[in-house]
Amino acid sequence: MRRLEQGAIALAVVLLMALPTALHGWPTTVRGNVFIACLLIGGLALMWWRTHPRVASVLALALFLAAMVVDGWFPDVGVAVFSASFAVLALGWSGRAAWLVALCGAAYLVPFCYLGDLGTWVPAVMFTAPPFAAGTILRLRRETGAELAVRAQELEDERELFAELALRHERTRIASELHDIVGHAISVMVIQAIAGQRLVDTDPARAKEAFAAISESARQGRKDLERLVELLGGRQDTGTDLSLVDEVVTRAGRSGLNVTCRFEGDRDGVPEPVAHLAFRVVQESLTNALRYAPGAEVRIVISVDEGGRGLAVRVENDRAAPHDPPIEGTGSGLIGLRERIQTLGGQLSAGTTRVGGWSVEARLPGR
Repeated sequence: MRRLEQGAIALAVVLLMALPTALHGWPTTVRGNVFIACLLIGGLALMWWRTHPRVASVLALALFLAAMVVDGWFPDVGVAVFSASFAVLALGWSGRAAWLVALCGAAYLVPFCYLGDLGTWVPAVMFTAPPFAAGTILRLRRETGAELAVRAQELEDERELFAELALRHERTRIASELHDIVGHAISVMVIQAIAGQRLVDTDPARAKEAFAAISESARQGRKDLERLVELLGGRQDTGTDLSLVDEVVTRAGRSGLNVTCRFEGDRDGVPEPVAHLAFRVVQESLTNALRYAPGAEVRIVISVDEGGRGLAVRVENDRAAPHDPPIEGTGSGLIGLRERIQTLGGQLSAGTTRVGGWSVEARLPGR
C-alpha cells in the first residue's frame, strides 16, 4: 500500500513538473536543467512524508527555494506540490517545536516572495497557511490516536492484572477453606484412630466411641466439602452464624478435648462474614490443640461489642504434656486465616502464654 502511494506521488510530480516542461520544450541550458532537477528532486522527496516528514519537507522546500534562486520563478502547476510540502512540514514537529517551525515557515515566504517577484503576500499565504493548518490537524489527530492507543493498552494491562489478582485471591480463599475443612476433619480422625487402636483390646467401649467420632468427623467434613462445592458452583449461601461455634466445640469435646466456650454480648446480630471468620478461628485453634496439645484444657471466649461494633475471639489452651504430634502441621492455617481477617479489616495474633500454653486472639470489625 505504501509503495502504491509513493508511486502515485512520483507520478503526480512528473505530471506537474516534468510533463509541462517537456511539452513546452525541455531546457537546453545547464541552468534550466538544474532548475528542473531541483523541482523534481524536491517533489520526489515527499514520497517519504510518512516515515521521514522532517527530512522530506525541509529538503523539498530547500530545493524549491534553490530553484527560485536559479531561475527566479516557480511553475504554476507546481503550486500543488509546494503546498503539500507545507502540510508535510507541519507533520514533523509537535509541541513547542511546532510553533518554532511555523515561524520558520513564515520566514521562508519572505525570500520566496522576493525571488518570485510576486508583488503581494496573498498568493503565498493562501497556498501555504491552509495546508500547514491541515497538516497540524492531521498531526494532532495522530498524536491523540496514539495516546488513546497507549491508554487503551494500559487499561487492558490493568484489567489483566486485576483479573490475575482476583484469580489468585479466589484460589487462596478456596485453599484456605479446604485447609480448614480437611485439616480439622483429618486431625480428629487421626487422633481418634490412634486412640481407638490403643483401646480396642483393653477398653472396647471407649474404642467404639473413638471410631464413632471418626465416622462423625468424616460425615461432617463431607458436608462441609459439599457446601463449599455448591458455593463454588454459584449456589447462594444460606448464611453463617455463631451457632456453628457451638457445633464445632461439641464435636471437639466428643473427640477428647477438654474445651469450654463462653459468649459475651448479643451474638444474634453478628454479620455473616464476621461470624464465618470467628468460626474458622475457633476451628483452626481447636485443630491445632488436637495436634499439639491433646488432653490440655482449651478455653474459648467470644465477645461481641455493644451495638455490634466489633467482635473478639480468644482461644487459649494450657501447656501440653511432651509428646510427638500425630500430624505435623504446615503452619499455613494461621497465615491464611490472618490474611482473610486482615482483608476484612481485622487483626489476628498468636503465641505462647505465660504458663507455656498457646493463645490465639482475633479482633474483627462489626457492622
